Amino acid sequence: MPGATEGNTSKSGIRKLSNGESVIPSSTRADGSVRKEIRVKPGYRPPEDVEVYKNRPAEAWKNRGKSGVPGADTAEEKLPPHKAAAAKNLKRKEARKKAAAAEAEGRRDGERNAAGGAQPVGGETQVAEATAEALDPHEQAAKEARKLAKKLRQARELKDKKEKGDNLLPEQFEKVIKINELIRQLDKLGFDSEGEKKAAEAQGDKSAG
Repeated sequence: MPGATEGNTSKSGIRKLSNGESVIPSSTRADGSVRKEIRVKPGYRPPEDVEVYKNRPAEAWKNRGKSGVPGADTAEEKLPPHKAAAAKNLKRKEARKKAAAAEAEGRRDGERNAAGGAQPVGGETQVAEATAEALDPHEQAAKEARKLAKKLRQARELKDKKEKGDNLLPEQFEKVIKINELIRQLDKLGFDSEGEKKAAEAQGDKSAG
């Protein structure tokens, strides 16, 4: 272009001439053809050439992980070498103290929990033992006799079904076989086959009363 000399080229490739005009210089394409020079409209600035405004506090927050705590490293760098080393050692000691204190506190909590958890178990055991002792032997015998009498009634019902010609399952047949054994157990406890206390035993209890 007559009277114009080359000037600075921006990021977008626009070259500003000495006469104030802006152009995109001609260039050669990959196929060998020539791309003509393009004149840029005065005042136009492509996005590549617009300087992005940076918010300094925002940038500092964004890069906080890269640079560490703002001012901390800088302060240590300004200190003489021996003082900077002493400051770092002090930080390490404080960190170790905090870790040790946290570990000790955790151990104390664990011991308290263990001690607190053991008490209910002991308490429950004592309650169970006291309950067992509180039960009268006669009451225990009566309770056991009621269970045996119930089994005996069921076994006799199954025996009646068998005698009527009904087929029994193996486990039902086993109950029938145990009828005599159940009667012996009831007799040993002082109860009849109906689960009632024998007359002689009942009279003995009344006499004792």
